[in-house]
Amino acid sequence: MSWAIIRVRGTVNVKDKISKTLKFLRLHRPNHCIIVPENESYKGMLNIVKDYVTWGEITPASVELLAKDRILLEGGEVISSKNLKDLGLKSVKDFAKQISEGEIQLNNIKKIKPVIRLHPPIKGYEGNKRSYKEGGALGYRGKEINGLIERMCYAQK
Repeated sequence: MSWAIIRVRGTVNVKDKISKTLKFLRLHRPNHCIIVPENESYKGMLNIVKDYVTWGEITPASVELLAKDRILLEGGEVISSKNLKDLGLKSVKDFAKQISEGEIQLNNIKKIKPVIRLHPPIKGYEGNKRSYKEGGALGYRGKEINGLIERMCYAQK
């Protein structure tokens, strides 16, 4: 299983440990997203930055939505089936399934940028100072991360 991690808050008055952890995760700006495997090292990092990010389990449909126009190659080109065949993958659906199940990682594929830049969500965040359980936008949100990703992808249209 893989997690999508989205940075919600900026870095004004952030403690050094949190700032460094966000840099290790490559979440340099708000609305940046990464997809990582679910393991103990990432759980520890998320525990440190839980007041600045939101995360949850990503589905193949959400990865496919991101692959349409948000996951980019190094030259800024959008992923296509032709590009994926050059990388040894069959199609965009196969790519999405393997990413969401954690079989492959974006940062291990050389020509794909590991950071996904998203638009702010339609109708905004629920509140960037409270946890998701309290009605805010921060912390673990489980499968509901896919709804947030959808709102952030359609914000441009």
